[in-house]
Amino acid sequence: MDAIKDSTGGGAVAGRGRSRSPLTILLASLVLGARAMAQGAAADPTPEGPPKVTLLEAVTVTDTREKQEKREVPATVDVVPGEEIRRTRPSHPAELLGKVPGVWVSVTGGEGHMTAIRQPLTTSPVYLYLEDGVPTRSTGFFNHNALYEVNVPMAESVEVTKGPGSALYGSDAIGGVVNVITRSPFGPAGFDATIDGGSWGFRRALASGNFGNGSQALRLDANVTHSDGWRDSTGYDRQSFTARFDRTVGDTGLLKTVVAYSHVDQQTAGASTLSKADYESNPTLNLTPISYRKVQAFRVSSSYDRGDETSLLTVVPYFRYDEMEILPNWSLTYDPTTYDTMNTSLGLLTRYRRSFAPMRTVLAAGIDVDYSPGSQVENQINPSTTTLPGGQRVYSSYTVGRLIYDYDVTYFAVSPYASAEFSPLPRLRLSAGLRWDTSSYDYRDRMTTPESPRYLRPEDTTLHYARLSPKLGATYDVSPGLAVFASFRSAFRAPSQGQVFRQGSTADTVGLKPVKAGNLEVGLRATPARFFSVELSAYRLEKRDDILSYRDPVDGATQAVNAGRTRHEGLEAGLSAALGPSITLSAAFSLAKHTYEEWVVDPARGVDYSENEMETAPRRIGRAEVSFSPSFLPRSSAALEWVHLGPYYMDAANTHRYSGHDLLNLRVSAPVPGGLVAFARVTNLLDTRYAENSSHTIQRGEEFAPGAARSVFVGVAWDFRP
Repeated sequence: MDAIKDSTGGGAVAGRGRSRSPLTILLASLVLGARAMAQGAAADPTPEGPPKVTLLEAVTVTDTREKQEKREVPATVDVVPGEEIRRTRPSHPAELLGKVPGVWVSVTGGEGHMTAIRQPLTTSPVYLYLEDGVPTRSTGFFNHNALYEVNVPMAESVEVTKGPGSALYGSDAIGGVVNVITRSPFGPAGFDATIDGGSWGFRRALASGNFGNGSQALRLDANVTHSDGWRDSTGYDRQSFTARFDRTVGDTGLLKTVVAYSHVDQQTAGASTLSKADYESNPTLNLTPISYRKVQAFRVSSSYDRGDETSLLTVVPYFRYDEMEILPNWSLTYDPTTYDTMNTSLGLLTRYRRSFAPMRTVLAAGIDVDYSPGSQVENQINPSTTTLPGGQRVYSSYTVGRLIYDYDVTYFAVSPYASAEFSPLPRLRLSAGLRWDTSSYDYRDRMTTPESPRYLRPEDTTLHYARLSPKLGATYDVSPGLAVFASFRSAFRAPSQGQVFRQGSTADTVGLKPVKAGNLEVGLRATPARFFSVELSAYRLEKRDDILSYRDPVDGATQAVNAGRTRHEGLEAGLSAALGPSITLSAAFSLAKHTYEEWVVDPARGVDYSENEMETAPRRIGRAEVSFSPSFLPRSSAALEWVHLGPYYMDAANTHRYSGHDLLNLRVSAPVPGGLVAFARVTNLLDTRYAENSSHTIQRGEEFAPGAARSVFVGVAWDFRP
């Protein structure tokens, strides 16, 4: 029974010369370095000295929906454990996910975000967000801000699987899979709470309680957060509540029910851009204070696991309700609207696994079903502006204009899959999987008025998509402290309902093809000494029929088009080391290149971006942190973190560049009388001017979304166990 419980837990333009493939570089490194690392790992370390630091024994539940040692996963999976979440006390998911090599999460206001995982920074639906393995949203109703619908600061752990998802996951899982795992209620009964506050009116209360006995237990988590926002009119409120009830059923069964609710009310202009002059001299200025976003997300899932070491049956029915009302700030200059999207979901995840003694064989099969009816209602608005003394135009008010979209759409998917793992040699583990995704949209237009050239509307239609996605993988234990892996994974992404049925002025959106992707990857995980661990990986991800947004230089309208091929390749490295009995070092670094391999944008005008680097796609992303936890003062720590983002192109034409930035963050904590722990954190310690995002357009030139100035937060944590 214990095994079942654990299983859920503006410079010069650079040249365009081609560099040697990172995949080739890492393959050579594996061949040259494997023997040396194996010898170091095989050496018997002395019992004295720094504590052991290892990444090899970490477990993951994302890749197989069961607990599995990371050393046997033929993919790059990074785990941010619960103790790291509690040490970091993040006020935004970026503070956690930035610890993962090759991951850049940009803050768009409140806890809103855009993400780059083996992709440029994007709002496109190329990621899959899960809570305890259950998708938080339907494929058809993707939200790039999905993590603000999940209670991340109170999670047990966060797992990031980079690249296309395994055969367990279909559409969405191209750039990566982010799985937020809730905390188990089993354990000592009691209560804990955290209260913190700081700059820009930030204040937050986190409270939890564990109740139960040996066979059943309940955990309740609550998160209430408010911020005035560091820029003008960028306030943010959220209320999140999570309840998890676990109960053993007989000797081999476990029933786990998770109920989660989040309400978000924010002024979304935290990511609104400014001219270069205002960005440098007046970064708190907000030119779009009328924008807003109101979100409700409710989820219920009940997972039933029954089995033992030889077999396991998992059945997970779930229900979701998502609603978002938004006046987007980014389109006020060319397409001012307000809209409301809503969808409900009924779904079922099933899986049966059987293990056999010969060659440690594991066979698994399952089927996923998702039925998600929804709607979108959108109105054009008539914004009014006022002029500031400096000449800037501020969108100060608006009136609601005519209805431009009003439709119902139902997304339905049925996806069977199967996988196999076996070890023909004691140290070699092979795996294979196959998933057949079938999905459809049933679209019905509720409007009766004629369409306009600016807001075209598809006729009532039903669309179907189908795709077979294979995966192959291998891991090899060179020694007890060194494992290498290689894999090929295929994936696809059906267009989201907004890309297909919110037609705009595009001639044909219902004809958009799904994005297809193939990912080749190799890597190693090593502990050459008891106090040092390192992970390296190299990948090449190619996407065909990539859905990209092209902004017309004449009327400014944005069109979604299938854009030929894009290529994404890179090297990623993560390390952890104990520099002494009380000092640890962790670091993450990636070197990547993202290119338009084929994208002839407008043949009539001669606009061809083929072989250009993709915009908002830095080649370098890095982070390092030194932590000090003195043995003479238990429950105390101090950490200094360096965050690096390299330069990137601001436009697809590769004419302008953002220079990149470096930031320092500081965290300290110490026990105080009364059984409390006091803590403080300072973000952007040196008060560096930097951009969360930047772009260049012909109409407006260079624009920057400024990142937050130096911010100070303090708080106390209390843990009571009777």
